[in-house]
Formats: sequence, C-alpha cells, structure tokens
Amino acid sequence: MANRKDGTMKNDLLQIGPVTVYGYGLMIAIGIIVAYRVLIHRAGTRQIAPSDIATLTLRGLLFGFIGAKVLYWITQYRNIIDNPRILLDLSAGYVVYGGIIGGILAGYVYCRKKRMNFLQCLDLFAPSIALAQGFGRIGCFLAGCCYGAETDSWFGIIFHESHYAPNGVTLVPTQLFESAFNFALFFVLIYIAKRVRQTGLIASLYLLLYSVGRFVIEFYRGDIIRGNVGMLSTSQWIAIIVFMFTCAVLLPMLIKSSARPSTAE
Repeated sequence: MANRKDGTMKNDLLQIGPVTVYGYGLMIAIGIIVAYRVLIHRAGTRQIAPSDIATLTLRGLLFGFIGAKVLYWITQYRNIIDNPRILLDLSAGYVVYGGIIGGILAGYVYCRKKRMNFLQCLDLFAPSIALAQGFGRIGCFLAGCCYGAETDSWFGIIFHESHYAPNGVTLVPTQLFESAFNFALFFVLIYIAKRVRQTGLIASLYLLLYSVGRFVIEFYRGDIIRGNVGMLSTSQWIAIIVFMFTCAVLLPMLIKSSARPSTAE
C-alpha cells in the first residue's frame, strides 16, 4: 500500500571520529535525564532529601539494568545452554519488566535501610519511570528491536537496515504504540498525583495500568524469541503476576493508608 511507511530510520545517528552516537542509547539517556528533572521538580513538595533521591535513582538504574539482563537470560536459558557466549553480550538483550522489578526492589531495600516511606517514594518515582520508558521505546524503534508482528494494516512500518527486525516486511510498530502508551500513562499519573493524598495510589495505578497496557500490546509483538509459556508470552505472564500482586499487596496497603494524611503536590 502506498501509505505504508518505510522504516528508513537508523540506529547509527552520528559519527564523530571514532565515536558513534546510537539512537537507542541516545533515547535512553534523554529519557533518564528528562525523567530525573521531572523527579527533582516534583520532589520539591515532598519531605525527601535530594541526596536520597539521587541515591535511589542511581541504585534503581543500576539494579534495573541488572534485573532487565537477568530476566532476559532466564527467558533465553535454552539458547544459553547451547551457546554460553550469550552471557557475555551486554550490548543487547534486556527485558523491561526485569528492569522495573529490579529497580523497585533496590528502592525497597534502600527505604527499609533508611527507614523511609517506601510507597511515598514509589509514588514519586512512578510517573518518571513511565516517562523514561516512553523515550526508551523510541530508542527501540530506531534500533528495530521489540518489533511487531507482520501486518497488512495501513499503519505498518517497513525496516530496511535493522539488525533485529526482519527487513523488507511490513510490521506493527509496537515500539511506537508502547511509547505513546507510556507517555499517556505519565500524564495520567501526574494529573492524578496533583489531586490525591493517598500514599501508594500512584504506585498502584502505575503497576496496574502498565500491566494491562503491556499485556495488550504483547499480542502484537513479533519477536517471539523472548519466549512463550502456552498461549501467552513471558511478559504477559509477568504482567498477570504484577497485576495480581498489586491487587493483593499494594491495594490493601493503600486502603490502610487512606486514613493517614500525606503531602500532596
């Protein structure tokens, strides 16, 4: 169809001498910087020390990347058994859910150690996490990873120079769908955060809404190498677990905290 779009974007955006600026890495960096600036701005209305915010951010990023890589290894255990060299490739192969879980666990441990209100901190960080994910998925689009299934729809995209997506095939632009979803989630969370006082609400909404959105988008993904269990992908099962965990653990905590006033933005 004439109105389909060719994926002429390239992951190698700029060459400066021996240094190459990659679109994926650039968007990740932009996402982290913008999300952190929003985080600092919003923290001005909360009783959380800037040093704690910086430490939580750094630990969340570090253990987030570790969690994303470990979960990828888990989904690829059969391929790793056949080719252990996969463990040495740190340039690709990350699962977002592993990053979310790793970052949240790192924050929980730090908050317990410092005797800080974990849910209050997670409320603060949740919109920035969604914002960073929105930029990150644009990076996925530039690199061609996390691509969608083949389609005949008018919105299909065709890659020509991707190292990950099949080239010359019309695919669902799932990266852009998830990017738009994450940006929308960011604005929804910010809007609600300005109007509520219940500790844990924003964190719960982030986990619930992201799980639902990711579960739906997964049906249109085409990179089946990530693994499936039955009819659902690994990420869909994780989405179900996260959704159920939030309903079973965070929502009761939210109900209990509703009687205690907390600082609004």
